[in-house]
Amino acid sequence: MQRQHVLRLVLSCRNITAQVTQPGTSHIVAMASSTEQEFLIQYRSKLDQFPRSRSFWDAKVASRVGEKLGFRLKEIGVSNIAIDVHEEISRPFHRRRLVLPLFDSLRRVGVEIDGAESLTEIGPR
Repeated sequence: MQRQHVLRLVLSCRNITAQVTQPGTSHIVAMASSTEQEFLIQYRSKLDQFPRSRSFWDAKVASRVGEKLGFRLKEIGVSNIAIDVHEEISRPFHRRRLVLPLFDSLRRVGVEIDGAESLTEIGPR
């Protein structure tokens, strides 16, 4: 069995970061994050909101991060990645619901994600 590139998500209330690592190592081959320049204006507007928001990113931002990551993966010739299903299932439901659009964006760009189908069976979005 050929090993696949692995997608790892780093989530906090302020940022979402998606990293794809090489098979068998932890070398990052592609990455996209909500801290990139494109998201800076939206991030600053959330900082200035009153009352202050508890989360600085949403499903729309996650979807755009997934799209950017998908394009970067296609540029380097990666079209199939895997996720750690147990790690994704262990996330709180509200976080899991927010990252599902990231997986959908990757699929729309043409990147297959092994294991993501079991996340959509868990419950409604």
